[in-house]
Amino acid sequence: MNGVAQSLLRIRNLKKYFPVRSGLFSRETGHVHAVDDVSFDITEGETLGLVGESGCGKSTTGRAILRLIEPTSGEIWFRDRNVTELDERSMRHLRKEIQMIFQDPYSSLDPRMTVGSIIGEALLVHGLAADRKAREERVVELLETVGLSAEHLRRYPHEFSGGQRQRIGIARSLAVSPSMIVCDEAVSALDVSVQAQVVNLLEDLQKKFGLTYLFIAHDLSVVEHISTRVAVMYLGKIVELAPARDLYINPRHPYSEALLSAVPVPDPTAKRRRIILEGDVPSPVTPPSGCRFHTRCALRVPSCSHNEQVLTEVSPGHWVACQVRTGVAATSSN
Repeated sequence: MNGVAQSLLRIRNLKKYFPVRSGLFSRETGHVHAVDDVSFDITEGETLGLVGESGCGKSTTGRAILRLIEPTSGEIWFRDRNVTELDERSMRHLRKEIQMIFQDPYSSLDPRMTVGSIIGEALLVHGLAADRKAREERVVELLETVGLSAEHLRRYPHEFSGGQRQRIGIARSLAVSPSMIVCDEAVSALDVSVQAQVVNLLEDLQKKFGLTYLFIAHDLSVVEHISTRVAVMYLGKIVELAPARDLYINPRHPYSEALLSAVPVPDPTAKRRRIILEGDVPSPVTPPSGCRFHTRCALRVPSCSHNEQVLTEVSPGHWVACQVRTGVAATSSN
C-alpha cells in the first residue's frame, strides 16, 4: 500500500473527530470518531471505490480531502503539496485540480440560478473565460459533453429530472478542467436505470479527459465496474483494500464478505449464501476496542477484542485488516 508509483493523492493517518457536546453549557463530553487513522494512495488515471455502510466515514474522508471539513490530524498529499498546510488562497487554486460531485442533485444546485450561471460560476471565480460570450460558449460545450444541449442554458434546476441535474453537477465539476474528481455518492439518489447511465458517462469522461476518481458509495454493485481498486470502510477504518476483481472474486475480510453477499446476482439460477451480521453498528462515539468489527464477526477470537488490526498484504495489492484471515498477530491497542 505504501510507495505506490506516481501517486496523485496520498492519504496518511487521516483522522477526523467531531466533538459531542451536552449540558447547559454545551461542554465537550466526547468525540465521534468519523475517520480514524486512514491511509491510502490513488494513482493517476485510476478509480478507487470507497464503500461501506452509512456512517462509516467515507463521505467525511472525501470532504476532508478538499478541506470542506478540516481534518483533526494526518496528512493529505496531492502531487507534491501537503493539502493540510495550504492557506485559503492556495486551497482555492488546488480546487481547480480536485473537484467534487455531491450526492443530492436536488440540493447541490442553487434553485435561483440558471444552469448557465451554475456551471459558469467557476469560470468566473477562477478567471477562465475572457468575457461573457467566451464563458457561455464554454458552458454550452460542457453541457454537450455530459449529454445535455445549449437549449438548457437558461433553464432552472427545478425543470430537470434527477439524472439531468446530476449531469449538470458533473458539467460544473468539469468546468475548471480538474485532474481528480471526488464522487460522493454521486448516483445513490438516482433510479437504478439512471445510475447506469451516469456511471457510463463518468467512465467515458475519464477516458476522454484522463480523470482520476475517488468514487464513494454504499452499494458494492455500483462500484464494481467503474473501480480499478476498492477500499472497504467500517466504523472509521479501512478493513480491506484490493484490486476490484480480486475483492469481488475473493473477499478476505468478514465484513467485505457480508457486504458482497447482499449484492443481487443477475443470474436467477445462481445461489449465494446471504450473510446476516449480528447486532448493530457500534456508536462511533465509543467504538469497540481492538478490531472495530469484532462485535459483529462470526470469526472472532478472544484477542480480536483487544488487538488493533493492521492492514496486511495477503497477495499483490490485496490488503486485509483481520488477524484471523491473515494469520498475522495484531498489535495491542492498550
